[in-house]
Amino acid sequence: MKAWKPLILALALSAAAHAQDSCTYPAAPVAPPDGATATLDQMKAANKDYARYNSEMNGYLDCLKAQQDAATPKDVSKLTPDQKKQYDDKIKFIVQKSNAAVDELQAAVGRFNEQLKIFKAKQQKS
Repeated sequence: MKAWKPLILALALSAAAHAQDSCTYPAAPVAPPDGATATLDQMKAANKDYARYNSEMNGYLDCLKAQQDAATPKDVSKLTPDQKKQYDDKIKFIVQKSNAAVDELQAAVGRFNEQLKIFKAKQQKS
């Protein structure tokens, strides 16, 4: 029975590492409603959807950060040149994914905020 413990531990660690590699990219909200013609209910629904997206994207970014932390050895200086290249490539890939996600989030929220500004200006004129 003692021989199984290391095997079970190795399988558990492998499963945990694999789970960390599977960050789920959130679905982007639909295009925001046209602020010039949207109703208050439409803007509230869009606001809720963009808040959901922001929250889920933050969870995705946290997952990527956990991947980066898990990939970082305690002492990078002890890596062989091949291990160092693999490490650098993995970190570069994670950073690229993170940067792309932040860019998309900012663009989506920017589009919503632009329509919200138009909607609020329309409301003040009414």
